[in-house]
Amino acid sequence: MMGEVKISNSENDLNMMCGLEIHVQLNTNSKLFCDCKTNYQEVPPNTNICPVCLNQPGAKPYPANVQGLKNALMIALMLNCKIDQNIIYFLRKHYNYPDLPSGYQRTSLPIGYKGKLNGIRIREIHIEEDPGQFKPDKGIVDFNRSGIPLVEIVTEPDIFSPEQARTFLRELIRVLKYSESARGEGTMRADVNISLDGGKRVEIKNINSIRGAYKALKFEMVRQKNLIKRGIEIQQETRAFVESQMITVSMRLKEDADDYRFIPDPDLPPIAITSKKIVNVKENMPEAPHSKVKRFIEQYNIDEESANVLTSELDLADAYEEIVKKIDSKFTASWMRDELKRVLYYNKIDYKSSNINPNKIIQLLELLINKEITTKAGQRIVEYMVESPNTPIEIAEKLNLIGIVSNDEVINATKIAIEENPEAVDDYYQGKKASMNFLVGQVMKQTKGKADPQKTVEILKNYLNK
Repeated sequence: MMGEVKISNSENDLNMMCGLEIHVQLNTNSKLFCDCKTNYQEVPPNTNICPVCLNQPGAKPYPANVQGLKNALMIALMLNCKIDQNIIYFLRKHYNYPDLPSGYQRTSLPIGYKGKLNGIRIREIHIEEDPGQFKPDKGIVDFNRSGIPLVEIVTEPDIFSPEQARTFLRELIRVLKYSESARGEGTMRADVNISLDGGKRVEIKNINSIRGAYKALKFEMVRQKNLIKRGIEIQQETRAFVESQMITVSMRLKEDADDYRFIPDPDLPPIAITSKKIVNVKENMPEAPHSKVKRFIEQYNIDEESANVLTSELDLADAYEEIVKKIDSKFTASWMRDELKRVLYYNKIDYKSSNINPNKIIQLLELLINKEITTKAGQRIVEYMVESPNTPIEIAEKLNLIGIVSNDEVINATKIAIEENPEAVDDYYQGKKASMNFLVGQVMKQTKGKADPQKTVEILKNYLNK
């Protein structure tokens, strides 16, 4: 298969340089230059349209959507960008494609520049209009999407592996979710610019997901390395990513900026981003996730891994901060990071979509701290909490999980488990680790799950090692 070409180790000394151009729809109710709605996925084709969307003769664009500009400004600030306070105007970027009835796309001069995220420099951030949706297999165009505001985030070529690109995009999407200013990965389209050892740059289009960006880079690295190995020069070109086959295919020779014939749009007034606007957005924007990670580590004395997990969702991070007002920060982080996230991941839902709230987690942790339930019981309760409207106490009572057995009861259960399972005991003496898990399970069975697992292991080891 074309997507499974392998290269020898001797070719791996070729260094990759990659920059990204990421486009994500901004979260607005109306389009960038007209009042048409942006819920294009919920209505029949060519419903949310007007003469401006379709560039009908005599139709003039409205001044740029104020909420869209504010959202783009917030994203730029959350990405640590400097803000251009000079006069900003929209340009016409000319190219001919069926989904672009005007023959040009309106895109702004940079709003933000010289930002940084995860060590990757952000060159600039623009706002522009989305084209329509061309369906070449059917020969039709749906203009519902035409004119929806986009934020375009352009990085410097600071990415040196597909893995680094994937990590960066995940963190970027997390920033966009926190900002609530953009619609997230579902509307993302990325162009990937890649070159090997300073060679000619290849642009890859048609990438619609983080996974797609990773796969496109992996394939393109192999393709270019094999060409270099055979003495074939890499062409500067634009290629398309075919997601169904995980390969890239040539589209055309790469355009330069001059090919787009950029000119200022005479139908749109210039924009000035004042200091007052910047201060207003800063005062109302949420804390960026990367800033929150750093603060969680310092303020709550937790490790970086826990901080990253707890800030993976804004609602989860807010819940943690509410809970630690009453419960130890490290104990809370451990349970939310390991058990709560485990159950959410298994059920394929996020924290916001679950039935869990801070008060329920506090009640569960108090049951554990007060030794009213075992760790094992706590794990079972979390599994029920995701979908159940009941409180942890109600769940524990219903499942008969309240109470922890005494050491004497654990010792008696341990003796029974050892006597009734000689094969497992022999396996333990032969160094088979699974046998200990089995014997702990037998003790749990005898005590109806009310023995403390850690204490059970200690008692078992004491008896087996006599």
